[in-house]
Parts: sequence; C-alpha cells; structure tokens
Amino acid sequence: MRDSVAAEKLSERDKKHLWHPLTQHKTSPEMLAIARAEGALLFDEDGKKYVDGIASWYTCMYGHCNPYILDRVKKQMDTLDQVVFSGFTHEPAIKLSEELIKILPRNQEKLFFSDNGSTSTEIGIKMALQYHYNKGKKRNVLLAFEEGFHGDTFGAMSVSGLSVYNGPFEDFFIEVERIPVPTTENLDEILNRLKERLQQNNIAGFIYEPLVQGAAAMKMHGAEGLDQILALLQKHEVLTIADEVMTGFGKTGKYFASDHLRHQPDIICLSKALTAGLVPMGLTTCTEKVYNAFYSDEVAKGLFHGHTYTANPLACTAALAAVELLQTDEIQQNIKNIIGWHQDFNKIIKDHPKVKETRQTGVIYALDLNVQMERYGSLRNKLFEHFMGQGVFLRPLGQTIYILAPFITTKEQMERIYEAIEKALEIV
Repeated sequence: MRDSVAAEKLSERDKKHLWHPLTQHKTSPEMLAIARAEGALLFDEDGKKYVDGIASWYTCMYGHCNPYILDRVKKQMDTLDQVVFSGFTHEPAIKLSEELIKILPRNQEKLFFSDNGSTSTEIGIKMALQYHYNKGKKRNVLLAFEEGFHGDTFGAMSVSGLSVYNGPFEDFFIEVERIPVPTTENLDEILNRLKERLQQNNIAGFIYEPLVQGAAAMKMHGAEGLDQILALLQKHEVLTIADEVMTGFGKTGKYFASDHLRHQPDIICLSKALTAGLVPMGLTTCTEKVYNAFYSDEVAKGLFHGHTYTANPLACTAALAAVELLQTDEIQQNIKNIIGWHQDFNKIIKDHPKVKETRQTGVIYALDLNVQMERYGSLRNKLFEHFMGQGVFLRPLGQTIYILAPFITTKEQMERIYEAIEKALEIV
C-alpha cells in the first residue's frame, strides 16, 4: 500500500484532499508539485527547474533554504521551540525587537507579533479603532486607497478595494471610505476633499500600501503626494497605518518604503520577507503615542488580541537572521544590481508595441500589456503556462507582468526571466 502511494505522482495525490488558495478547482489545471528549492530556483517532482521570479509571493528574498538562516533556526530548535507569549518572553523575540528597532522608521517603538500579513493589518486596524475608543472619542470610519489590498481576514478585507476577493462578504464590513492614489493631476483635489471630510472628526485611521499596491498589479505612486496626505491626516489625529507586508525589507531600495517619506506612519504592518519565507509570522509596530493609549490601570483598555504562535521562537530566530542578512554589504549590492538590471531591461522593452506601460520601484518591476484580459482569464493562464514552460515562475496579474525576484538572483537567472518576458510578447 505504501509503495503504491509513493509511486503515485504528488500532483495526483494532491487532488484527493487539498483545496488551494485563489483557485477555482473546476477550471484550473492540476497543481505543479515542487519537490525542493535552493537559492532562486524551484525544482518540480520531475526534476525540472524554474527561476522563482516572484520570490514565492515576495517572501524568500534571500533565496530558498538559505544556509545562514537554516543554521540559526536549527540551533534554536535544540533550545526552545514554542512557548506562550502571554505571561512569558524569550531571547529570540527580545533580540529581534532590539535589532528591528534599529532599522525601522525612527518613530517606531513597540512591536506586536501575530501569524501573517493579514493578521498584522487586522491588528493595525484594531489599534487605530481602539486608540480613539480608549480616549473616549467615537471614530469608527477607516480611510483607504482605491484598489488597495490588505489581506483576507474581515477587517483587512473591509479596507481592501478589490471586489474580486471581497464580493460575498461586503455586507459584513466595517465602515470604510476610499480615496484615489495621489498623482500630480489629482493631489490638490484629494487634499481639498480630505480637508472638508475631516471636519466630521470620525475617521480613526488611514491604511495604505506605501509607493506600491501589490495586488492592484504593482500600481505605483510617488512619495511626495503620499507625504502631503499623511501630513494632513496626522494633523487631524487620524492614525496612519503603513501596510508594508509586501514592500518591507529592502524591496523599494530602502529598508522600508516609508523611508522614502518625510512623514512616518503611526503603525506599520509587516510579514512575508520578515522571516525570509521560512516560517509564517506577522508583526505590527507602532509609536509610543499609540501604545500609551492602551497603557492603563483599566484592564479593558489593553489590546486583547492574541495568537497561539505569537512570537514563536523559531520564527523570531529566522527573522533575526534575515534582518542581519538584509544589512550586509553583499545583499545591499545585490539590490543595487537588480535595480540596474531592471533599468537596462526597461530600455529594451518599454517601446515594444505590445507594451502599454512600464514602471519600477526598487527591485519591483512591472509592465502592462497592450491587450485587454481578465485577472484570472484564459489569456492570463496562457501567459502563466508560457513562463513555466520557459523555466520561469512569474504570476501575471491580469495584463500586468511583474518581477520581484530574490535578492540573490544571479544576472544569468535574471536574463532568463527577461528573455521569457520578451518571448511572451510574441504570443499575446
């Protein structure tokens, strides 16, 4: 019996019991079974290799199975694997907090752990709402950008603007109002509209993806306009929540996208590359001002939110190793190299008749095809199959093809990605 199961392909065994995310199983092809990964490469069960052009959803930025991170976590496993973080603490969490504070935007002081990116934004939203509640103020409206995406839990869905994910649940959401991302053309209109709206004094917080909206197909906006929005909102005691789950840890060319701004957020949400893709963990950081609103003799004013695996020692150890790698000269030079390679590729591709628009922020590069297509339609699926056939893992978002490869991707591997994109333009 065991031998027959072992002989059956993983992709066939998968179909029996597994339900995959963002998948309509009736119309989707079978899942590709990945047997192992190393550096910027994935290997399927038949031994074929693929360059991971999106770092497995922007997580494995230092490469898969990074030996430095693995070694640190293996050693931690011999000492402490898991302990409740309510009433207890431990060295990995303390050390991580000390090292993260050194590179976080200068106003951040407190760290609250959770399990993933969605929960990190959920906590940020709860912090903003309860902050005003604890002060005796009724502010129950949240502000968000159009086309933003902040996760799949209910608060995170509420502030997200992509109905393809949220449709069946919208009747149950908290109250949210949306503004467009700032451009040179609409900034004055946005600011004037906000000035008028803020007179009602009922907006608790503003959540935003700084500079790059990931799920909106890597839609990008400038720092200057966002800075002015943040300045106005903070003047009116609206807590600003930077969702850096995708943009955090070097992807924009600085440690955090917020480092490109003069006005720093009150709250920052982190995950994905936080633990280098090794294990799940989320983190919500905040200013002393936010924390002090919960610091009280009244027990009920505390933030009563908790996860079983909060600040798991293994996850904290992986994150600490990742933070150390991020600051090395080698990784920082690799980031500069990738930025330069993207710029060189852009010169070649931007005027192609099949390319409508290109854009880049740090190591994030995106191009829009000059064709109409559905986000998860047949042409998009054809592109995905093309890339996999070329030995490159890219996951188009509708008509947008984007690259967000690991920092350790070699020039030869990046050239394979570029070549696959150029060939894709011949089939659309």
